[in-house]
Amino acid sequence: MRLGAPGHGGFCVGRHEGRVVFVRHGLPGELVRARVTEDRGGSFCRADAVEIIEASADRVPATCPVSGPGGAGCCDFSFATPAAQRALKATVVAEQLRRLAGVEREIEVEPIGDEVVGGWRTRVRLVVDAAGRAGVHRYRSTEVIPDLRCPQPVAGALDGVAERSWTPGADLVVAVDGDGVRHIVELAPAAEADRAGTRPATPRGGTRGRGQRPARHRESGRPADERGAVRDRAAARKSATNAPREEWVMAGSGRAVEYVAGRRWELSATGFWQAHHGAAQRYSDLVAEWSGLEPGGSGWDLYSGVGVFAARLGEQTGQTGAVSAVESARSAVADGTAALRDLPWVQLHAGRVERWAREATTTPDVVVLDPPRAGAGKEVVAAVTDADPRRIIHIGCDPASFARDLGLYLDAGYHLAELRAFDAFPVTHHVECVALLDR
Repeated sequence: MRLGAPGHGGFCVGRHEGRVVFVRHGLPGELVRARVTEDRGGSFCRADAVEIIEASADRVPATCPVSGPGGAGCCDFSFATPAAQRALKATVVAEQLRRLAGVEREIEVEPIGDEVVGGWRTRVRLVVDAAGRAGVHRYRSTEVIPDLRCPQPVAGALDGVAERSWTPGADLVVAVDGDGVRHIVELAPAAEADRAGTRPATPRGGTRGRGQRPARHRESGRPADERGAVRDRAAARKSATNAPREEWVMAGSGRAVEYVAGRRWELSATGFWQAHHGAAQRYSDLVAEWSGLEPGGSGWDLYSGVGVFAARLGEQTGQTGAVSAVESARSAVADGTAALRDLPWVQLHAGRVERWAREATTTPDVVVLDPPRAGAGKEVVAAVTDADPRRIIHIGCDPASFARDLGLYLDAGYHLAELRAFDAFPVTHHVECVALLDR
């Protein structure tokens, strides 16, 4: 089949015998032979391009040996030039904005720092198979591929990991911090593994701690008559995986040191931090540029993590101003409070963003939101717009949820003043978008 435009999720759209086919490992305009990988009936199926009959001029030798047809889902576009990768993402962002927010806008996806295809990721999440080997999940599967040759991690991040035996069923978090120190933390197998009897009584060395951010697994494709059972098992997996998990520090201290705008943070190596080594600084600079805050002003930083954006807002408002930051992870709030102790007018709150924003009585000058991949949603956007800030800075790592949230702001009477998109996840289909909205 001849491939058409890219779709949201790392594939191109083709058609065969009247059906839509979502084809991975191909580029727009290419003529490919594709093998169906998932077909549940209906109007579409999924496939891998297993032979390139007529190649695009943008095609290059793949830089990731793990993610080809039948492989992992780590590097969706490792076979395309960096410029072509960004063009694919720009097309997807523009289409999502048009379809979900009614916004017609030309998009340019910008690199963060120097143009790279590898060596940018400072945070890596791995899974451990039943034999104790670290690896990654096969695309749309829970099967583990024990191959760590993906080019994304920074140099040295995975040295020796493949040669070591780990706790079967555990997850591994590898973090290389701002001082260049590598931390490796095992997350104990989820409760579902406990019930199956696959968790050993003790970890393979290391120190213990409390888990913070649970792993997430994809449901694999199954025939239609098994979907109910699959959904039940997926729900059980999600419930088990979201339960608190013990942490065992296997290398480093388990406390990562990071720097943004001259400020030092110390946080759990398993806590949230931007994966791209240059992303936190880039977004922080943009927030400071767009906020418009002056001494004595006020702001909110929602889904604040350790308060990277709150710090920039607080520095702008000065001690006569007021900044509130809200984050559900109490450990992140504690770490952020320690990092911002010289800014007592910046208050970090532990709680659910939707509840805090709904109950807040202040009127901020600016609100910054960096929600999870699912987006902020109607309740949070309504609470923010009801607070009537002059400016809203919204950050999103999923074009679809970002566009849906953007549409809600527009419906509430806000205007899209600026929009930037960043290639914060090179060789993948992921892209970070930042919007400035005002009245």
